Amino acid sequence: MLSTKAQDVLKKFPDAKRDSLIPILQEVQEADGYLSKQAIIEVGRHLKLSASKIYGVATFYNQFRFYKPGKLTIQVCRGTACHVKGSAKILDTIKQELSIDAGQTTKDGLFSLEVVACIGVCGLAPVICIEGEFHANVLPENIKNILDSYRKKVSQDD
Repeated sequence: MLSTKAQDVLKKFPDAKRDSLIPILQEVQEADGYLSKQAIIEVGRHLKLSASKIYGVATFYNQFRFYKPGKLTIQVCRGTACHVKGSAKILDTIKQELSIDAGQTTKDGLFSLEVVACIGVCGLAPVICIEGEFHANVLPENIKNILDSYRKKVSQDD
């Protein structure tokens, strides 16, 4: 079922045509945090377009997510400076530690993992960002401690 917030988005575009697709998808994602299968189907119905067309457009753009985000989003920079300084190994270590791939959320809903082209702090490479907090000069052996510190913060907040 489509969320109430997403339904409200569609109501804001009563006579929408294909040219409203991107703004609708952006607002639905803002409302729900991601584009669910049901949202794609409903947007398609609303615009009288097939779900496959909606999905095709949405997957073309990096801005759209198709999974429910976790409480905490981890961004791993894969820009040139980070790549040269070992971000591939950092990404592999995070994937192994969390048992997820980029674009997925852990089963407990705590972490989502994203790969980004460049975070913009190349002098601190390799860098990961968790909920806006940058971790510089990260080494694979630091990953477990970094993730554990966030697990601890979240458990204290709950």
